[in-house]
Amino acid sequence: MAVKVEEALHLIYKHVTNKCIKILPIELALGSVLAEDVQATHNLPPYDNSAMDGYAVKLADASQVVAVSHTIFAGDNSCEKLKEGSAIKIMTGARIPEGCECIVPIEDTSKTDGGVMLPAQLVKSKHIRLCGEDILSGSQLLTQGTKLNAHQITLLASQGISHIKVHKKPRIALFASGSELKMHFENVDAHQLYNTNTPTFVARASELGCEVDFIGTATDTLEDIHTHIKSALDSDLIITSGGVSVGDADFTKEAFEAFDIENIFDKIEIKPGKPTTFGRIGDTYILNLPGNPLAAALNFELFGQSIILALSGDSSKYLNAIKAKLKDDYKIKKGRRTLVPGYFDGEFFKPCEKFAPGMVSPLASSNGYIMIDENCSILEAGLSVKVIPTTFSFTSKEQVSLVTI
Repeated sequence: MAVKVEEALHLIYKHVTNKCIKILPIELALGSVLAEDVQATHNLPPYDNSAMDGYAVKLADASQVVAVSHTIFAGDNSCEKLKEGSAIKIMTGARIPEGCECIVPIEDTSKTDGGVMLPAQLVKSKHIRLCGEDILSGSQLLTQGTKLNAHQITLLASQGISHIKVHKKPRIALFASGSELKMHFENVDAHQLYNTNTPTFVARASELGCEVDFIGTATDTLEDIHTHIKSALDSDLIITSGGVSVGDADFTKEAFEAFDIENIFDKIEIKPGKPTTFGRIGDTYILNLPGNPLAAALNFELFGQSIILALSGDSSKYLNAIKAKLKDDYKIKKGRRTLVPGYFDGEFFKPCEKFAPGMVSPLASSNGYIMIDENCSILEAGLSVKVIPTTFSFTSKEQVSLVTI
C-alpha cells in the first residue's frame, strides 16, 4: 500500500541512524560532520592587543605632546609599564603594555620636536582588542552534528586543535537494472538507451559528501541483479533505479526479497515516482527508484537526500524550502502530491514549461522544485510557493512542511 510523502519521510528518519566515528586531522575534515562537542581551550585574543598601528597612551595625556620611547611589534614579549606623559609606538597585533588606556592611530597624531601631539578626545579602550573578546576559554566552540566548513576549520585552528572526531561519511553503492541500458562509454544500438540515472546519482551523492561505489548496470534477470546486490551489501545505502514497477521484466524488488529485505515502505503517493520503495537488509538500507530519469532524479532529491542526511550525523538533517513567488499561473491535475521542477531567480519560481518522467533535460535547466498539494488544481501568479533547492544544500534542524498549497 502506498504511503503519503510525510509518512515516507517520517519512516526514513525513524529507521535511519547516523554513522560510526573516526578521527581526522582538521586539514582533511572539510565537509565532515562533528561527532563531539568542542570547547575552546584558549582565549582569543590570548592577550589585549592593538587593533591599529598607533601609539599606546593614557587618557590624561589628551591634547598633550608625549615623548615616544620605542616601538612594540607584534610578537614582541614586552613587559614595560606605560607612564603618564609618554607614549609607546605600537604595531597592529602587538601586546598592549601595562598602563595603556587606549590606542591612538598614527594618522590621528602629529609629530613635534618633543614627540607626538595627541588629539583632544581620547576614549578608554579605543582600538584595543581585549583578551577573550572573540572566544573565551572554556566556552562552547562547536557542537556535535555541525557540518564543517572553512570558517569552522578556522575556529579549530585558532585553538590549536589538530584532530577531531567526525562521523564517517555515508558509503553509497549504486546500480541500475535494464537490459536496454548501456553506459555512456559504450556503443548503443537503435533499440538501446544510455544509462543516465547512475552517473546522475554518482555525481549527486558525491556532491552531498558521500563515498560512492558504482556497481554497474544489471540485466533484467534475477541472477544478475543478485550478483549486483551481493557486491553492494557492505555499503550503508544501496540505490537502484529501474525494475520496481509491475512490468514483466521488473525484477528488482523480487531480487531483493531473496535477501530477506525488511520493507519499510512500498510505493509513495507521489507523482512522478510512485513505485519508489525503501527497506533494509541487515545494516544496509535500500532505496529503489523508478527507471524514468526525471522521476528517479526528483525522488532522489526528496527521499535519497533525506536518507543521506540521516546517515551523515548532521544535526541539520531535514530538507528545508525557500519561499518564492510564482512567476506565472500554473495549472495541475488534482489527486496526487506532485513534484514540479523549475528555476528560482531569487524572487520568482518558474516551473519548467515542458517536463515528463522520462525526460533528462528539465533538471539540467532547473535549480529546484516545488511539491504541490494533491488537492490543488491551480497556483496563481504571485502566490507564495516553497522551493526545495537542488543545486545547493538548504537544511534545517527541525522538520518543516515542504508542501505548496
